[in-house]
Amino acid sequence: MTNLYDEAYQQSLTDPEGFWGKAAEDCHWYKKWDKVLDDSNKPFYRWFVGGMINTCYNALDFHVDNGRGDQLAMIYDSPVTNTIKKYTYTQLRDEVAKFAGVLAGMGVVKGDRVLIYMPMIPEAAMAMLACARIGAIHSVVFGGFAAKELATRIQDAKPKVMVSASCGIEVQRVIKYKPLLDDAINFSSHKPEKCIVYQRPMEKASMIAGRDFDWNEVMATAKPADCVPVAATDPLYILYTSGTTGQPKGVVRDNGGHVVALKWTMKNIYDVDAGDVYWAASDVGWVVGHSYIVYGPLFKGCTTILFEGKPVGTPDAGVFWRVISEHGVKSLFTAPTAFRAIKRDDPKGEFIKKYDLSNFRILFLAGERSDPDTIKWSEENLKVPVIDHWWQTETGWAICANCMGLHRFPVIYGSPTKAAPGWNVQVLDPECKQVGPGEIGALVVKLPLPPGSLPTLYQNDERYKESYLDEFPGYYKTADAGYIDENGYVYVMSRTDDIINVAGHRLSTGAMEEVLSDHPDVAECAVLGVGDSLKGQVPVGFLVLKAGVSKANEEIVKEVVNMVRDRIGPVAAFKTATVVKRLPKTRSGKILRGTIQKIADNQAYNVPATIDDPTILNEMEEALKSIGLAGARK
Repeated sequence: MTNLYDEAYQQSLTDPEGFWGKAAEDCHWYKKWDKVLDDSNKPFYRWFVGGMINTCYNALDFHVDNGRGDQLAMIYDSPVTNTIKKYTYTQLRDEVAKFAGVLAGMGVVKGDRVLIYMPMIPEAAMAMLACARIGAIHSVVFGGFAAKELATRIQDAKPKVMVSASCGIEVQRVIKYKPLLDDAINFSSHKPEKCIVYQRPMEKASMIAGRDFDWNEVMATAKPADCVPVAATDPLYILYTSGTTGQPKGVVRDNGGHVVALKWTMKNIYDVDAGDVYWAASDVGWVVGHSYIVYGPLFKGCTTILFEGKPVGTPDAGVFWRVISEHGVKSLFTAPTAFRAIKRDDPKGEFIKKYDLSNFRILFLAGERSDPDTIKWSEENLKVPVIDHWWQTETGWAICANCMGLHRFPVIYGSPTKAAPGWNVQVLDPECKQVGPGEIGALVVKLPLPPGSLPTLYQNDERYKESYLDEFPGYYKTADAGYIDENGYVYVMSRTDDIINVAGHRLSTGAMEEVLSDHPDVAECAVLGVGDSLKGQVPVGFLVLKAGVSKANEEIVKEVVNMVRDRIGPVAAFKTATVVKRLPKTRSGKILRGTIQKIADNQAYNVPATIDDPTILNEMEEALKSIGLAGARK
């Protein structure tokens, strides 16, 4: 018996024009498209060619004009400043129109770039929407990013205007943004004409006369700007993702396909309707923040939550439950690392019992592999479905998910369920041949990619082809490895570079991590391959223990080694693990496996720009030396 998912998936592959054309009818267009899918210039596909649209109109004005102006559009909840601020659709539209007027008054026109370097405050979302309103292209860089990294993005995007704030707040620490911004502009050969700085009360930034302007002052005299119709194929934003060469890749998102796809996902994947409260606990500097803090929920007419805080320490491991309870959140989307932190500090889920979570329906996890232990802990303590889904900066929305608004499939731990409609996911061997069910290979997507995914890289079609399309002609390379079972469930095992070769056996470090995270005392773990003169590579495990564990570290290490031997077999050659206080991560929660590997193998490495706390690298070096790695053996 077919279900809504099967019907949608089949139609999205056999008749993409009919499928996405129907979804597009749900959006506001100034002029309807001439063609849903233009494939005349392969491999560069374009969606809704000839259509004229405005992203900001679809996010704000559309709802005001259709009688939802008094509904809450955004709730800003900042435990680090003890502030809650609420904006209706009308209020948010008016603020955004004013800031769009500020930009227009500074000479920003359709196609100009504006670089946004801000903390998690409402003004960050307003700046993004204001750019969209006048057809400018925004590029958001995570607030507090190192000056040199910010400079490379200024150099590539060549913004006319920069928008920033005086500081960001990391739990107890105030991070001054303005000195970083000034340094970045000094490093860059491209100089933005003007900078707009939002002065926060806890840190006053010094301003450069003639170049820097105070947000509140320019807003006080601004004339609101109207929405400017743009082509569906015009770029909405550039979001930089780290490239292997050290030169960041500017992922481009277009206007038309992005509105259509994201609005469609809100009900079909996340099962939320207009008026529901939706929370993506991420940052506007990441793709999740773009897609599901700012754009998707507002396209749908939801109330979105903009949260400035951390899952633990602002003030405790109960802050997520407080936000859900206080604002009536129906659906939460966050990274597994957030839940691992909560589980580590509150292993028995005591904080959950203190709050009324009766409105809460579904938890979505993405950003890195969701280990079964974290999913089980969340299910047991929250008593709601916990859905892992898989996507990337480049794709803009889920490649694979349990599409909760179409059909609820049984959750299988370790799998983000099935390919979402529009995504023709396949598994190929190095010769570009499809492999059978259950066989590990490269996870790829047959072209064309659906609307909302990247059409190219910013001003670099060649690098787009080289990075994503050349290795498997006719397919987009996800750079993840995995398999699809006989029921169509997809399993993302690891990045293709996380497949290690142990004495000729190709093994997934992700599979070993799953075993380690099943140990009752382990809060978090990582496994990576380090060089070995005999076997080529051998796996090494790193364990972060839960709060309050009293068992000796040596005993836990012995137990996990035996668990891997039992479950994966002696072929895994897993004999070495060590307990560490914490793992080095990016600010979005991804474990920096490549950096740990270089330290272990005694290779030179650069401190990654995205690292949350560089001091952890010294801790890792000590831990590695204790097990005979990182230059311990000479």
